[in-house]
Amino acid sequence: MTKPPPLFGTIVLAGVGLIGGSVGLGIRQRFLAQKVIGYDKTRQTLEAAISLGIIDEAHSVPGNWLHQADLVILSSPVRALVPLGLELANYLRKDCLITDVGSVKEAVVEGLGNLLFVGGHPMAGSERNGVKHADASLLENAVWVLTPTSVTDPVALQRIEHFVRHLGAQPLNMDPKKHDRLVASVSHLPYLAAVALTELISNDQDKDLMMLLAAGGFRDLTRVASGNPHMSRDMVVANSTAVKQSLHQFTCLLQNLSDNLDKPDDFLEQAKQVKKTRDEIPVVRRSLLPARFEVVLALPDRPGQLALVTQAIGKANVNICDIEVLSIREAGGALRIAFDDQVGMNRGKKALQKAGYEVIIQGEH
Repeated sequence: MTKPPPLFGTIVLAGVGLIGGSVGLGIRQRFLAQKVIGYDKTRQTLEAAISLGIIDEAHSVPGNWLHQADLVILSSPVRALVPLGLELANYLRKDCLITDVGSVKEAVVEGLGNLLFVGGHPMAGSERNGVKHADASLLENAVWVLTPTSVTDPVALQRIEHFVRHLGAQPLNMDPKKHDRLVASVSHLPYLAAVALTELISNDQDKDLMMLLAAGGFRDLTRVASGNPHMSRDMVVANSTAVKQSLHQFTCLLQNLSDNLDKPDDFLEQAKQVKKTRDEIPVVRRSLLPARFEVVLALPDRPGQLALVTQAIGKANVNICDIEVLSIREAGGALRIAFDDQVGMNRGKKALQKAGYEVIIQGEH
């Protein structure tokens, strides 16, 4: 049985950490590339990425192997994005498409503007670090900001938009400078607030007792302070101008709250207004399927395919717990099927392979 053709022949993940690894898993699970190559300075990271089935091939030094790349995704720390992109460009074909996943955009877009580049930033992440925590579901239904400019190739932008949609995310085009101003308030400032709140406990003479009391809301508010300190430092420093503006506004608001402690009615009105705003923040729903006992298979876009899949599993006397269409392209897409347990998953996989489908279990390679 023929599987649908991929969107790209070879994709290079330049940096295989949490986000790069999550993108790689999404690519593999949705059959978006024939080959995924990982590039990282840390050999241990590359070995983990191979063992997790994220990449097919690993390199720690740039070279002529990059000539095969059709798409390069820069996923290094923010301050390394421009040097990395320029270094790899020496080995890439002129028609190779480049994008990134950095959380600061204006300087990156300007620095790589002479390449076939489209700036990007998936609004997704975790306080956990490293490729071992990579999870394709981080990207599902996430807003993925793209930052085209007047010099951005329109076909390149269209291809990246197409790619993002097939990863399960929602592309949103935005001016790079506006992006940096907005994320300063919704992403970078919350990190600084979490650092300050956590330091408030750390410096208190009753730290141990406060730690016992710091449950629920406090843990939720300070979760991002558990992120990688080096990457977080690079993020806020790279966007320091916009972050300082947000910090100034935040400081003024804190002072206003302090003043309103002596004005209960004013404080109540303020609390009502912010509750209304907070309740209007959209909920991003990730995958509804448990990752533990699931398979993903390539699905040709032909009538009756879903029936053939369920029939093959039914003949093996295996129960389907849940089923989800991940993406459908012009020639097909991917289907995710969840089972009750490990035994059912293994039997289901064998039945599907016998029926001619290419099947992937997350973590297998």
